[in-house]
Amino acid sequence: MSTHLYHALFVVLLVGTEAFFSALAIVNLRHGERTVREEREWVEETLDVEDTERLTDYHRAKTGLSLLQSWVLLAGVLLVLYSGLFADAVAALQGTGLGELGAGVVFVTGAVVLYSAAGWPFDLVDTFVVEEIFDFNNQTPRLWVRDRAVSTAITVALVAPLTAAVLWLVGTVGPWWLAVWALYVVVSLALQVLIPRVIAPLFYDFEPIEEGELRTGVEDVFERAGFRCEQVYEMDASRRSSHSNAFFSGFGRTKRVVLFDTLVEHMELPEVQSVLAHELAHWKKGHIWKLLAAGAVQAGVVLAALQFLLSTEWLYAMFGVPETTHAGLLLALLWVLPVTRWTAPLQNRLSLAHEREADSFAVDVMGAGEPMADALSTLAGENLSNPFPHPWYAAFHHSHPPIPERIRYVREMAGETDDSGTGSGGDPAPDPT
Repeated sequence: MSTHLYHALFVVLLVGTEAFFSALAIVNLRHGERTVREEREWVEETLDVEDTERLTDYHRAKTGLSLLQSWVLLAGVLLVLYSGLFADAVAALQGTGLGELGAGVVFVTGAVVLYSAAGWPFDLVDTFVVEEIFDFNNQTPRLWVRDRAVSTAITVALVAPLTAAVLWLVGTVGPWWLAVWALYVVVSLALQVLIPRVIAPLFYDFEPIEEGELRTGVEDVFERAGFRCEQVYEMDASRRSSHSNAFFSGFGRTKRVVLFDTLVEHMELPEVQSVLAHELAHWKKGHIWKLLAAGAVQAGVVLAALQFLLSTEWLYAMFGVPETTHAGLLLALLWVLPVTRWTAPLQNRLSLAHEREADSFAVDVMGAGEPMADALSTLAGENLSNPFPHPWYAAFHHSHPPIPERIRYVREMAGETDDSGTGSGGDPAPDPT
């Protein structure tokens, strides 16, 4: 196969994939706006959104900025490759005397930091224009700069040693993809502990919930769910944003439940309890391990593909770079990562099943569906979430079922009357699975 044909396939893969997902985002935007207009009464009453145009305007602004960022970054990548900057950087590092390993660590770490930094202007606009306009931003410019600096330091601290380990394994182990896969599994498990205990505290304060009505409510849910965990925290998410959420992380003695302070502020206690029960289900039902296993399978396939690509000559010849491992890995990733975007529905399908199971668990723990239904309504309304995603868009991007479907589901599970229907619009967001 000629080099020209490889270039054509490469550009079609990158640009074609981005074009598909851009078109999907536009279809989703129009579908959501149209359905919100048709179901305006349901949105106002169920989600407590007084101004539905504000919801659609927010979705439009977020989508537009996201599309602009995607295309600008893609154009930047293609410019770096086809202008010769990529090859020049590889050649320049080869002449520094750092050696193959040292040059590789500098090159990969630098590429990751530069790519991340290229997204900062868009994050700046998102934070201080879009989020500010819609009253979500609580972050100061100084805090924003501080977060970027800390994020960069963390990136370097993680990427540099991992890159060194990967490059060493590639150079010393025959079927290196298996060795790197084992490293991936170990790092994934370690991050389950490091992110909530070491990394997240660099950005947020975590206060233990030790006494009062909230702690009593938490312990009540733990008792009903048959769950033991002493580490329950409230996180000061409101320093940066008014968006609400909660999460569960860790395993064994490192288990930790975290509630955003915005969630505690916006919800009644039974709603908070239902959200907590939902999060506990992900541990009780083994969802965390199943998703880690799914991620490990995907990583194994990706690494096997990378080993194959690194053994080819055309990969390096395309952009005139020497056959160095670090250059080959980055070029191979540009071939493989777009393909992984097309497989997103497979992993989302698993996550959708987990979310339904967790909702059902929350209903069982609470003994009713209304607390969870109210919590879902509050979360969607407060966050201005799009309640009506297009089924195709949801299949590729959503790990949770649409809000109207979840509300109906928890009420049906509890045997309660379903009055959350979306009127004449029927089911605006059928299950993409």
